[in-house]
Amino acid sequence: MRRPKGIKTKKSVSKRFKITGTGKVMRMRAGKRHLLSSKNAKRRRSLGTGKEVDSTDTYRITQSLPFSH
Repeated sequence: MRRPKGIKTKKSVSKRFKITGTGKVMRMRAGKRHLLSSKNAKRRRSLGTGKEVDSTDTYRITQSLPFSH
């Protein structure tokens, strides 16, 4: 059987970004995968928090996530 045509969500984008209830696009910070022992505790805590995506990139990300806004 053939798949019905239509818009699809870019799965790589959906794994990296989340859209909040107010429409902001959030991302996680880079640098918390490995070599954590050399980073101090304050830096590791701040890497664990999310951050809002820059306004210049928001449009492209929301176009890749058609069902979330």
